[in-house]
Amino acid sequence: MDNGAGYPPAAAAEKFYRLHSPGLIASLLDFFRQRPDERLLSFEEVHQLLEEKRQIPRGTRMIPIDHIVGSVGRYGDFDRHFLPLNPASEERWKRLDVALNRLVSLPPIEVFQVGEVYFVRDGNHRVSVARANDLVEIEAQVTEIPFSGNLTPDMDVDQIVAEAQHVRFVEQTGLDEVRLSGPARYEVLLEHIEVHRYYLCIDDFREAAASWFEQVYTPVVEAIRSTGIMKEFPARSEADLYLWVAYHREKLKEQLGAAPPDEEVAASLAQEFSDRPIAGFVKRIARAIRAAVKAAAESPEPPAGG
Repeated sequence: MDNGAGYPPAAAAEKFYRLHSPGLIASLLDFFRQRPDERLLSFEEVHQLLEEKRQIPRGTRMIPIDHIVGSVGRYGDFDRHFLPLNPASEERWKRLDVALNRLVSLPPIEVFQVGEVYFVRDGNHRVSVARANDLVEIEAQVTEIPFSGNLTPDMDVDQIVAEAQHVRFVEQTGLDEVRLSGPARYEVLLEHIEVHRYYLCIDDFREAAASWFEQVYTPVVEAIRSTGIMKEFPARSEADLYLWVAYHREKLKEQLGAAPPDEEVAASLAQEFSDRPIAGFVKRIARAIRAAVKAAAESPEPPAGG
């Protein structure tokens, strides 16, 4: 162990102030601009989304620091880059920075692993100091919570919620290819399947889901593809557009007495709501269909085009 003269405490203090200030300023700017929260993710919030509650010890190993995205209880003290936001942690942070730079051996941190990401149980300040000193790995005692989805370090809370909901949807239906771009709409898909199961008198829900996918979902998706409107909504999935078209088709059916073909509904809605240039054939859609779409304009907002 180096006893010290090579790295004075004043250097740690200067480093803390330099890191703390931009972290705090960025947090305030994000608040006033109403941008997504860049603080660490809450493990408690993520954990309650997971059906799997088992905890499997995986021993001690080196883990990539940039895969640490959250914390147990301390997620408000650091941002997603582990810049310190809480001035009360200054003294502890500086002591750890001095210790690291004097080559003092520090104990492993403790983390939960979910998918490809980690949440700190103990050692948030050690992670912050390690990142401030440009380390790419840190020793950690790892406890894994099994998750069949795909959680990656670049995900925000909404994306993690959507991934957890997708995993549950697949467990219930077996339909991995049906994926929404955001949370809170999988329940609507399950309702569609339930209605299909009821009318066809199918007892097994997975069997009903397979039938719905073949007889209901796929024809609408093929109609969407044939119009070419997916390019109008690059941030959205085919399942998003399926829900949108299915909803508007029912609105038009109420107003016109009969639902027009899915292709016409999809193309009309693209012309009505997309900010992007659309193919010339869309402009030749019948005026009656366009007028009906406008009459249904009180319906939920369509997918964002960007």
